[in-house]
Amino acid sequence: MKNDQIIIQEDVLQVERREKIIDEMERTKWKRYWAQVKKDWALYLMLIPVIMFFFLVRYLPISGILVAFKNYDNALAIGDQDFYGFFALKNLMFSDQTRTVEFWRAFRNTFSISMYGLIFGFPIPIILALFFSEIKNELYRSITQILSYLPNFISMVVITSIVSLMLAGGNQSGTVAPGVITQLLINLGVVEQGVNIRIEPEYFRSIYIISDIWQGAGYGSIVYFAAIMGINPVSYEAARIDGANKLAQVRYVTLPGMAPTLTIMLILRIGSVLSVGFEKVLLLYDVQNYSTSDVLSTYVIRLGSLMSGGGASGGGSQISVSFAGAADLFNSLIAMMLVLGANFVSRRVSETSLF
Repeated sequence: MKNDQIIIQEDVLQVERREKIIDEMERTKWKRYWAQVKKDWALYLMLIPVIMFFFLVRYLPISGILVAFKNYDNALAIGDQDFYGFFALKNLMFSDQTRTVEFWRAFRNTFSISMYGLIFGFPIPIILALFFSEIKNELYRSITQILSYLPNFISMVVITSIVSLMLAGGNQSGTVAPGVITQLLINLGVVEQGVNIRIEPEYFRSIYIISDIWQGAGYGSIVYFAAIMGINPVSYEAARIDGANKLAQVRYVTLPGMAPTLTIMLILRIGSVLSVGFEKVLLLYDVQNYSTSDVLSTYVIRLGSLMSGGGASGGGSQISVSFAGAADLFNSLIAMMLVLGANFVSRRVSETSLF
C-alpha cells in the first residue's frame, strides 16, 4: 500500500513538472523565436526579397481574377465595375458560338500536349541522370552535363528559329526548301516530298514535345542527379555482394532511393499539365495548324487582345477580356485540382507528399 502511494506521488510530481515545463515554453516562446531570428539574421534578411517577389508577382495579381466575374471596363477600377457573376464562364464553355468551339479545342490541345510531354518527357531527365551517374571520369561527365544544360539557357526565339530552320528553311529563290530533319524524314520515307511539316497540323505536337525535351532534359536532370548522388554507397556495395548487376542496382537501390524526389517532381509536373507556355507556341504555330497548336494560353491572349468590333471569337474588347479572364481562371482551377488529387493519391500510397 505504501509503495502504491509512493508511485502515485511520483506520477503526480512528474505531471506537475511536465506542466511547468510546458507553461515555461509557452511563456518564453516569442523570446526564443526572436533569439533564433537574431542568431540567423542574415538568412532572414536574404529571405525578404523572396517574400517581396512572391507577394508582388504571385499574390497581389490574384485580385485580377475578378475580371472573370465582371463587365470589364479599363476606365474603371476592378471594384467599381459591374458584377456579371458566372456570365462569362457559362457563355465561354456552354454557348453555341465560335468562342466556345475554340475554347474546348484549345483545352483539348493543351491537355494533349501536356500529357504527351508528361509521358515522354518526364522519364528522359531521369534516364539522363542515371547515365551521368555511371560516368566515372569527372571531367568527361562535367563536359557532357554542361553541353546538355546549354539549350535551356538559349533564348526561346533562337530555339524556335533553329527548329524552324531544321524543319523547313528558305532558299535564295524565296520558296520553302526542306530542312535537315525534313530531308532525313523524306529519305526514310516517313514524309512525302514537298510537305512542310512545320505548318502541318498532325506534326505540331511531335515538334513541340521533341524540341521541349531537347531544350529542358539536361537541365531537368540536375535534381535527379543530386538525388542519385545522395544515395549511400554502402547500399550499392551490399547489392553487388548479393550478385546484383547494374540494372538490378538501378531497380532495387537507385530508384527506391530517388522515390521521394520522383514523387514530388511528378506532383509538380501534374500541376502544370494545363500550363503550356505561350511563347513557344506563338513562335511555332501557324494559321494552318491552329487545330492542333492553339492552346489555352494563346487563346487567352487572342481573346484579351481583340479590338472593339469583334473578331474570330466574336464580342467587343471589354467582354472579350472577361472571357479571357474566365478561360484563364478555369485553367487555374483545373490545375489546382490536379495538384490536390495527385498529392492525395501520393499521401495514400506512400509517405511522400507536398503537404
